[in-house]
Amino acid sequence: MQQSAVPELAHTQTRPIHWIATATAVAGVVALTSVIQPGSATAAQSATGTKTRPAPAAAPPSTTGVDFPLQCGPVKALVAKKATGDLDGDGRPETVAVVHCDAPMGTPPDGLYVLTRSADSATPRVIATLVQPRERLTVTDFTVHGRTVSATLLGYSSDTVPSCCPDTKTPATWQWNGNAFLRSTPAGAHSV
Repeated sequence: MQQSAVPELAHTQTRPIHWIATATAVAGVVALTSVIQPGSATAAQSATGTKTRPAPAAAPPSTTGVDFPLQCGPVKALVAKKATGDLDGDGRPETVAVVHCDAPMGTPPDGLYVLTRSADSATPRVIATLVQPRERLTVTDFTVHGRTVSATLLGYSSDTVPSCCPDTKTPATWQWNGNAFLRSTPAGAHSV
């Protein structure tokens, strides 16, 4: 038999003190777990003394896969900007999207659309058009704050103004009145 190169270690032989220390440690753990217990679980909590948590907020509608009412011919519609907010106060957020045709040249006009989805469907749909592309406007400074949609609309004073160079600038806001989105423009806000 070959001798070990390591000398015998003191802890390799059990002594009564080792058994006493182990028994004391186990007894301490058992005593501690009997004192610290979680509350009993029940399938239904009583209304007394319980706090209700609000339902998780609904996710805003996505713009992915939405068929915007925009005629782009051979190119696709491009969502340039989007913002969300509960515009009608029903507890479910709406998405407002600035969309234009993904034209390789020029400044294609923007459409400004409000998307929602019903409580029983996950499919988003366009429920309002705030700016029609046929108006030849470019939407800038676009925000949703509270229940208000705000934007600056760049446009043209006449059909002779080139599409590259809008020459009018109009701030606008939209708010839901219970039936439709109403647009307001501050008096004297048009600038050339």
